[in-house]
Amino acid sequence: MGTPLGDFVRARRDSIQPESLGLPDHGRRRSPGLRRSDLATRAGISVEYLTRIEQGRDRNPSIAVVNALADALSLDPAERNHLRYLAKITGGECSAHVRSAPARRDVRTSVLRTLRLLEPGIAIVTNRVGDILAHTSAFEAVTSGTGLLDTDAPNLTRYVFTDSRARTFFADWDDVADEQALDLWLGPSVENSEWITAELAPMAGADFTRRLNRHVVPQRGALRLNHPSGRELRLVRETLDLSSDAQQLVVFLPADEGTDLAVEQLRRPSRSHLRVIS
Repeated sequence: MGTPLGDFVRARRDSIQPESLGLPDHGRRRSPGLRRSDLATRAGISVEYLTRIEQGRDRNPSIAVVNALADALSLDPAERNHLRYLAKITGGECSAHVRSAPARRDVRTSVLRTLRLLEPGIAIVTNRVGDILAHTSAFEAVTSGTGLLDTDAPNLTRYVFTDSRARTFFADWDDVADEQALDLWLGPSVENSEWITAELAPMAGADFTRRLNRHVVPQRGALRLNHPSGRELRLVRETLDLSSDAQQLVVFLPADEGTDLAVEQLRRPSRSHLRVIS
């Protein structure tokens, strides 16, 4: 049985073309990407050891080995952080601690006060599984008519993978889907895993499972939205990590004057109010 660490290393190896690293092309292969022997050589480890990591038979590689693999795979900073995180949760000594608590749904009073100060801006509080726990009135205006907030307990991850409207609303749906799948790894409690396995995966289908296990680390550039009103929005995201609560406060800023004007037009009919869902 594989591990998150092994799955990520194997997926990244399969995505690398040898010539991009200055290595010779050995011709047709049964599988794409970099040969296991080439990666092992670049990382300074044996092929047998790399095989054990990829297959999940070695769950506790040293920090030096993890860093060597990051260098050998030419990972960018975000991918390196994800690799180190996966090494942490894969290791037996850390898994019990990391998997001990469910996703928190209540929002601290001080966080709600902070969110209120952000009105009339666009902002939300979410937990690691994508539950939208609180939001400003501007966020409601920007997502009006999309179906995202239609349920009593809106969840961004479930919306992205199970609501057909999401593929129109998010202009770069593939990137957003990869983001949501990757973020689930940041809160791998027992309760979260049960929700993913029992509820989300059956509804979301094979595409969700594939994205979850291939660990693509997106660049998280400007978020492009196609609002049902016909307006096109480009938003820059700034995220404040609320690590003690396993939550995050996300602020969406207009990336250009056209978006700024469009947001103002969408916001105009609604009165400023803060909504707490949890």
